Amino acid sequence: MLIGIAIGTIGGIVLTSLLPGLRQVVRTYVTTIRGIPVLVQIVFWYNGLSALTNGAVNLPAYFAGILALGINEGAYMTEIVRAGIQSVDRGQREASQALSLSYVSMMRSVILPQAVRIAIPPTGNQVINLIKNTSLLFAIAIPEIFATGTNLFSMNFKYFEVIAVVAIWYLILAFGYGLIQRALERHFGRGRIGLFGSGAT
Repeated sequence: MLIGIAIGTIGGIVLTSLLPGLRQVVRTYVTTIRGIPVLVQIVFWYNGLSALTNGAVNLPAYFAGILALGINEGAYMTEIVRAGIQSVDRGQREASQALSLSYVSMMRSVILPQAVRIAIPPTGNQVINLIKNTSLLFAIAIPEIFATGTNLFSMNFKYFEVIAVVAIWYLILAFGYGLIQRALERHFGRGRIGLFGSGAT
């Protein structure tokens, strides 16, 4: 998720910038990644990349899984960050320009802090989707929760019991993050305060 947030922050800023060439690159990345199933991306980074480079690049399973999920999340986070930036009142940007703030200073001190507050709920949805998508890593033999469950019921044939426990673990993880997300929303939702105005939530 940290990889996805890092990519998404950069991508979202680029999509709202005045750099048409880079904007097109980011749009192509977002369209491509969002259009390919996550499982296909995971297998590509683990098996496909090695075949493409004739074995010159052979990523370990854990690294390939983290990279695949991170890059996939980056495409969705790019759209979330873009929407967050564009939802900030245009007057904030105009006031920043009137004070001769550089683009970097404006984004860092004015726009992004407000965009973060707006982006928290959809980012929370992506975190939960990411938790569920880790189950796909069984395809490259990573012993995550679902893969561990399949190994167990292949030995004891207690399919319902094992799958029920697996489902409960995913629910616990999702519920635990839900508590964190609500705490973040309360923290950032106490009031919308910027350099050029304030208001109660």
